[in-house]
Amino acid sequence: MGPLLALASALCYGTVDYAGGILSRRAPFTTVTFLGQLGGLALASVAALLIPATSVHPADLLWGALSGLGSGTAMHFLNRGLSRGAMSVVVPVSAVTGVALSVVCGVLALDDRPGPLAWLGIAVTLPALWLVSGGRAGAARGAGDGLLASAGVAVQYVALGLAAPAAGLWPVVAGRVAAVLLLLPTVVRHGPAWLPRPLAAQALLVGAGAALGLILYLLAVHRQLLAVAVVLASLYPAVPVVLGLALLHERVTRRQTAGLLGAAVATVLLTLG
Repeated sequence: MGPLLALASALCYGTVDYAGGILSRRAPFTTVTFLGQLGGLALASVAALLIPATSVHPADLLWGALSGLGSGTAMHFLNRGLSRGAMSVVVPVSAVTGVALSVVCGVLALDDRPGPLAWLGIAVTLPALWLVSGGRAGAARGAGDGLLASAGVAVQYVALGLAAPAAGLWPVVAGRVAAVLLLLPTVVRHGPAWLPRPLAAQALLVGAGAALGLILYLLAVHRQLLAVAVVLASLYPAVPVVLGLALLHERVTRRQTAGLLGAAVATVLLTLG
């Protein structure tokens, strides 16, 4: 069940990255990011009320809040990079570096001990993610956004994984509150940008989808090693490629085909490992 939940999380993240990337080119990325966190807070709050928690301690909420700071940072720089049209740079850099940092933290700080097959899957994942996203180097501006986003991704995953299962989904709620508070000064500084209702609704839905992805990841990490859950959840860059094929009839390069095959092999190895 753990691998399936992590893969479902990747599906959510890949879908909202695809939608959020398009939306960030049609509206100010700061407003899109902020509204997204509000949408995520609404969904997480409802889900937390529906799924009972056995015991919620302050430490669990603090870990959740730290995870939310990572989420807010990641989404801010990811959307900024996507708004500049650097998707082929920002997505692979944020995904690959975020995976590497999360796995290192899981092994060194949390004493995760993946098996040989899992380690092989982790090793295959890193080049696969890069190839899926085009395998292209880009401008320093895009790479910088990707690196900053990846640090947020690592904090998001590792901190949320440290919350106790008994806390239910309340750490995710605490994270959304922290992300809203983190992003609020930026929105105020740049001035509120009122979006047409359809765009505002899309931003809220994108944020709700990201929160759902975090919820699925949290449920996955309670059932398996954090390092494995992070890698499986981080296969999300493959989703926009598949969506582009199915919805936009885009052509896939040989590098992307190799990356998709590598991601499939990594998924099998991580599931077996």
